[in-house]
Amino acid sequence: MSNDSVVSGGGFDFTQESAALSPEEIVDTACQFCNSHCGMKVSLKSGRVIGISGEDEDRVQDGNLCVKAKMMPELVYNHHRITTPLRRVSGQKGSKDSRFEPVSWDEALRAIAEKMVGLRDAGEARAVANRTTGRMPRGSADLIARLFSLLGSPNNTDVGPVCNDAGANALSSTFGLGYFTNGYGVDEATGEQDLGSARYFLFLGTNQAETHPVTFEYLLRERARTGAKLVVVDPRLTPTGAQADLWVSPKPHTDQALVLAILYHVVAQNLYDRNFIDRWVVGFEELRRHLVDHAYTPEWAADVTGVPAQTIKQIAEEYASASPAAIVCNAGISHQLGAFDTYRCLAFLAAITGNIGLPGGGCNFMHNTWPGKMYLPPLESTVPETTEALPVGPDYFAESILEKNPYQLRAVITQGNPLLSSANTARVRKAFEKLDFYVYTGLFMEEAAYFADIILPVCSGLEMEGVYMRRDDRAIRWQNQAVPRVGESRPDWEIWIDLAHTLEEVDTSSPRGYWANAFPAEWKDYRTLWSQFVAHTPGMKGMDAERMSARREPLRWPCPGSEHPGVSTLYMDHPSWYEAADSLGEENKGKRFLTPSGKVEIHTEELEEALARAGHSALPIFYTHPEVTGGHPTIEYTNAFVTNPLYPHANTVKVRLGVQAQGDVHRDYPLMGMTGRPSVVHFASVTQWTPTGKQLNGVRLIQIHPRTAQRNGIAEGEQVRVESPRGAVTGTALLWEGIREDTIFVPSTFGPSQAVGDVSGADRYESANLLTDDRYFDNVSGQQAYKCFACRVTKA
Repeated sequence: MSNDSVVSGGGFDFTQESAALSPEEIVDTACQFCNSHCGMKVSLKSGRVIGISGEDEDRVQDGNLCVKAKMMPELVYNHHRITTPLRRVSGQKGSKDSRFEPVSWDEALRAIAEKMVGLRDAGEARAVANRTTGRMPRGSADLIARLFSLLGSPNNTDVGPVCNDAGANALSSTFGLGYFTNGYGVDEATGEQDLGSARYFLFLGTNQAETHPVTFEYLLRERARTGAKLVVVDPRLTPTGAQADLWVSPKPHTDQALVLAILYHVVAQNLYDRNFIDRWVVGFEELRRHLVDHAYTPEWAADVTGVPAQTIKQIAEEYASASPAAIVCNAGISHQLGAFDTYRCLAFLAAITGNIGLPGGGCNFMHNTWPGKMYLPPLESTVPETTEALPVGPDYFAESILEKNPYQLRAVITQGNPLLSSANTARVRKAFEKLDFYVYTGLFMEEAAYFADIILPVCSGLEMEGVYMRRDDRAIRWQNQAVPRVGESRPDWEIWIDLAHTLEEVDTSSPRGYWANAFPAEWKDYRTLWSQFVAHTPGMKGMDAERMSARREPLRWPCPGSEHPGVSTLYMDHPSWYEAADSLGEENKGKRFLTPSGKVEIHTEELEEALARAGHSALPIFYTHPEVTGGHPTIEYTNAFVTNPLYPHANTVKVRLGVQAQGDVHRDYPLMGMTGRPSVVHFASVTQWTPTGKQLNGVRLIQIHPRTAQRNGIAEGEQVRVESPRGAVTGTALLWEGIREDTIFVPSTFGPSQAVGDVSGADRYESANLLTDDRYFDNVSGQQAYKCFACRVTKA
């Protein structure tokens, strides 16, 4: 096998017979960066990585890798790595003058355990919270949930509200499962292409060419064969839109209006699938009346979105007449104030046109993947009763810490970096300054680390065995450890097992074995831990480590047995799906859709009643962010806490929808801003810590339409300042005709601690989330509204 890091041009491989560069070993592993979940072959010489190549035998990947894969070794061999546990010695929290000293793992874990037990014994178990992140090996979050159950805290939260929980919530409430409905590549149950067989792709709020380039390339290869049409809906032109047959540029945060109008036209023109509706849909007539009563016409939507009515009608007619047709979405929809309701409307569109439960169709809402929740043997001990959790969404941490609303957090552990990812960073910073006790786990001294009392070093993906990332279509692959761990770093699952055993030593009031018996030491071997998940998680019996590690392609969940191929198309009227559905619980036996009715649920009395408690409806009405220009219906938050209809263990704030926005903010801040990934080079903030990441895209390029730039006296390449009512950030002006004149794009994931670019003179930037407002969020899913904020732009 060639070492493609050092091959010459022209296809000649000059590593063959090279004493220094021919690999001694090639390890099969996987990329940790995005949900394309590419297989990688790591070439080693003297225990060091000398090459990275793709998996040729994966028919979706086709041997390809994007630029990020070769940054994996840069995480391993990086002098900025945290290599030992650290304890705060001096300095104000958050200050770069903070001083930390190395401590042993025993000392670090003991400090955490003593804090947890002390708060629990003071009757404040709920004052301890954790926030997981998508960078963790699969199953780590389930161990954390187990530990928090034993502690008696309800506040074990995940990254979903800053990622894509809303899509999962909408899919679950409509179809029964909260996952990407279709699969990339060949469905092994039928031998046919799944998403590759689509005749029409409707992409909304997804720049898959830069966020999931390898799976997007697969779709383009199949599109060349089928002639499928690609429609991309995005306020700015991206590399994804450049591949489209039609690019549509709506006003930010108005996608729900666009989808409601498409629904209206499909229904008004009788373009729906009557046979499918009669057999499999509940609530269609209620939806028909709802659309008519609110007059959600294409003409109405044209005024809201800026998309011509004829274009809306064209999309509706083409989507409804193409079979199969696939909807694909990502953060551009998830990071809107009405994300749950927008996703519900998209699910309705797929259902009434018969585009659910068939290859090449479905609602493929990215990052709604599996593994989701996985199960371990039941706890033998009786666990404490818990009070209601904080409202869904980790950004509510700041409200809890600063305002004691509805109660105060005193100790927080994070596996991510809330100082970059949380809306209204300035307020989050104040909260973490006041937080009594904070534990940061990570690879580097990111912004959040400077607020920590204890810092724990974790491994990068090449330093561990197991299941790390996952593909959007519920597919996972086994990865082997390629290199030794750096310093004293540990993988997340090991950290939490070790913490449980430290709690066993510290907690003198619980019965002997209370903690240790729940976390057997042998689980620190990932294969042993994985075997427990396989044995106890519904639909997972066919996903043992031996089977997966022998495959060159990933394996999709649900997969109920060793002979089952795994499910590509959820809800397909096929024996392989019914066998899988039966394995997910007795209540699902014989069902096609895993809702209470066994059908697609657009409207039911039960769903209406549950959502109404939070101020919503089973049939969504249009509303948008109050900082969208034009004076549209928006949202008003009450002071009343109610049980969250989707997360009954937690509260949420009740809202009133449809309240008219005043628009006063636009007198001083006339533009709308959006945040998002800088380019294909970056994934979250971790690639900002690699030399390649900083070399290729270390400058924050703020996209501004040339006419908007001219009105504000800004020239290409000048330093600019973007201000919102919350704060300001700087960057370099990139004049871009492929963006609306009323909108600017501010790349996120940059932060002031990213020291890697210093050697080349790259600026360190403040978080883009200084601009966004934590007051505005989807109160059902907890989703944060990163895709619109009022702003102005001037020369820096």
